Amino acid sequence: MQIVCLDLEGVLVPEIWIAFAERTGIAEFRRTTRDEPDYDKLMRFRLALLRERGLKLADIQAVIAGLAPLPGAREFLDDLRTRYQVVILSDTFYEFADPLMRQLGRPTLFCHRLVTDAEGYVAAYRLRQPDQKRQAVNAFKGLNFQVLAAGDSYNDTGMLAAADAGFFIHAPPAIAAQFPQFAVHGDYAALRASIDGAARRLS
Repeated sequence: MQIVCLDLEGVLVPEIWIAFAERTGIAEFRRTTRDEPDYDKLMRFRLALLRERGLKLADIQAVIAGLAPLPGAREFLDDLRTRYQVVILSDTFYEFADPLMRQLGRPTLFCHRLVTDAEGYVAAYRLRQPDQKRQAVNAFKGLNFQVLAAGDSYNDTGMLAAADAGFFIHAPPAIAAQFPQFAVHGDYAALRASIDGAARRLS
């Protein structure tokens, strides 16, 4: 039994915070997990900046409503699901993800939640659990699944290391260079070939 775990942003859909930075013209929002390995530090920075600039959850959701999956992502995911069970393990939030999940055919998504105050500002965030991507992979392995995983950023490396086979796709060269144990892919066809090859070796 084999299951494929994929990151979401940068792998199947655009980076939401980068899109938000482009829409608002506030360059500081471009900072992502590709730049900052400490997720709590990154989120505290984002929440403070949102408050400082008077931006609410609805402002972010309005940008997300105009986003589409990366070219070929839906086809890749649909094809992958013909052979494997697929779970999206993401550090995004359910309050962000729904429009994109709808466009991807509603794959299973494990992510986090946001807390808003009475005025609609994002007041806090709630992790599903710490290090949730690695924990999910370990849980699947505990259920006797062989796990194949792909991501693009620092916060994916725990998941890739815990999996029976882990791969980068669309990873920045600086991150890929720090983790040479994970093969790097620039397109979905190459990633699918590596997933299938690893699945055969594990069978």
